[in-house]
Amino acid sequence: MRKNFGAKAWAYPEPVFIIGTYDENETPDAMNAAWGGISDDTQICICLSPSHKTVANLKASGAFTVSMGDVQNAAACDYVGVESGNDCADKLKKAGWTATKSQFVNAPLIDQLPFALECKVISYDEKSCHLFGEIVNVSMDESILDQDGNLDLNKFKPIIYDSVHHGYYEMGKKVGQAFKDGLALK
Repeated sequence: MRKNFGAKAWAYPEPVFIIGTYDENETPDAMNAAWGGISDDTQICICLSPSHKTVANLKASGAFTVSMGDVQNAAACDYVGVESGNDCADKLKKAGWTATKSQFVNAPLIDQLPFALECKVISYDEKSCHLFGEIVNVSMDESILDQDGNLDLNKFKPIIYDSVHHGYYEMGKKVGQAFKDGLALK
C-alpha cells in the first residue's frame, strides 16, 4: 500500500550544486542550491530566490559555475548554504576554499571542488525563481579522472541531498550498465 504526501519538492537523487559567482569587485561567492538539473543538452535550470547575493552577481556578470558537492567538502558545502553572501563578505575563505577564474566565463571555479559546469546566463525570472544557463564547458580536476581521461566515480565522491530528512548522502555503487542491461528484456 502507498502513503500519499501531497505536493512536495522531493526527487532523488537531488544533487548538491554549489553556485559560484563574482561580485562587482571580483570577489568570489558561492551558495548551495539543491533544486535544479540538466534541462537540455547544454542547459541547466536551477531554482534560486532573487534575495540571494548570487542572483545579483550572476545577473550583473552574466555567468556562473556549478560545482558538484562532494564527500570531502560536505561541511563547507553546507556552510555556503546556511551563510548568506549578503551578510558575509568572504564566504569562500570561511569555508576554507580558494577560487580560480574560469577560462570560459566570468565566474570562479572552486579549487577544492573537482567537478564544475561553467555557464553563461540564458535567463533568470524573479517570479518563478528559474535560472537557465548555457553550459559552455565542463571541467574536472585530474585527480578524479581514470587512465583514459574520463570521470571515475571511484575517485569522485559526489553527495546528494535528502529533502525529507535534510541529510547529505554519498552516492552508492554501480548497479548496472545503461543502454545495455535493458536490452535483455526487449
